[in-house]
Amino acid sequence: MLELLICSLVTLLPDYLFRRYGQGKRLGHEITLYSVWFELRWGLVTCVLLTLSLITAVFYFHPATSTAIAVFRAVPILPDTSGRVAEVHVHGSEQVVAGQPLFILDDRSQRTALERARREVAEVDAAFALAKADQAKAEAHIIEAKWQLQQAVDEYETKLQLARTNDVARREVERLKILVNTRDVGVAAATAAKWAVDARLTELLPAERASAEAARQQAEVELAKTVVRAGFNGRVEQFLLQPGDVVNPMLRAAGVLLPGDRGMGTVQLIAGFGQIEAQVLRPGMIAEAVCISRPWVVIPMVVTRTQGFIASGQMRSADQLQDVQQVVRPGGVQVVLAPLYENGLEGVVPGGNCLVNAYTSNHERLQQPGVGAMQAVGLHAIDTLVLVHAMLLRVQALLLPFKTLVFAGH
Repeated sequence: MLELLICSLVTLLPDYLFRRYGQGKRLGHEITLYSVWFELRWGLVTCVLLTLSLITAVFYFHPATSTAIAVFRAVPILPDTSGRVAEVHVHGSEQVVAGQPLFILDDRSQRTALERARREVAEVDAAFALAKADQAKAEAHIIEAKWQLQQAVDEYETKLQLARTNDVARREVERLKILVNTRDVGVAAATAAKWAVDARLTELLPAERASAEAARQQAEVELAKTVVRAGFNGRVEQFLLQPGDVVNPMLRAAGVLLPGDRGMGTVQLIAGFGQIEAQVLRPGMIAEAVCISRPWVVIPMVVTRTQGFIASGQMRSADQLQDVQQVVRPGGVQVVLAPLYENGLEGVVPGGNCLVNAYTSNHERLQQPGVGAMQAVGLHAIDTLVLVHAMLLRVQALLLPFKTLVFAGH
């Protein structure tokens, strides 16, 4: 309607004024309801064509959308393991700080596993003490075996000298030689036994203790998982747990944690525009938003990011081929907007709906060399159309409370 009124000021109104005052035709006499088409046909046709062109140019170069939402981050409260709730430390809509316990699961099995792991570490420590005793015993066996070997060698050498004078039988000398070899093997066996004890002290038992310590740490980690804590500052919502409830990280969440000091986190405005406007939308565009939760306020925004794909075209591997004709509704281009000034979204309820206008600016393009006169006029005309769309947005902002409360019956 506003575009039609604007276009009529330069087409239909001058045509009527010329007929009325230039040609002297009177309204209701020469200009009647039956003759208006013939008399004002040039103004009517020009007005309609100019209105259509104006609407097309305005909504293409300065796109608008009513599907904009002030999104915020919500994190589900999930335990690392399944279990039955034993204690609940907070209730719904409470502020929490990072590290604060939210609820505790039944930890009897985890405590039992931790106690068993601690006892295994104690057993390994006791085995260290026994191995040290075995090491001392093995060293004593080596000393004993060496003394026995030395005794056998001395006796063998004495009998060998006596055998040369035929004072001792040769068989006795051979027996002593075999005894020396046996005692020598005994020394080697005692040395090998000490090596085995040393290897047990330096290799086996440290490995067993490291495994037992790792098992103990794992048991402590599993026990710590039974205490579910807040990962950051925020506010819990939909938290209705009671002792005895069962929670599962895959099937059932305990509630929702909203980040931020006020439980809102960082609020962003995400708007969805039509596919035909994808070539116009780009980061850095100035935009304006009017939110239902903050009526009669036009919020200056800036486009920070545009999604380089359309979500309706995504495809996932499945056991059936996807038919493109099943995608009935075409997707839109998603755009992320941020307030142009600090605290621009102050007062906007997270999750609320907004109306957004994005405005094309050709200021930088006009500063480039080589821009022709006709092209410059066209670019200036496109930039001037911002006033029409900005005016429409302010009319919508003015009528928004009445439209929502009166006409929509809310």
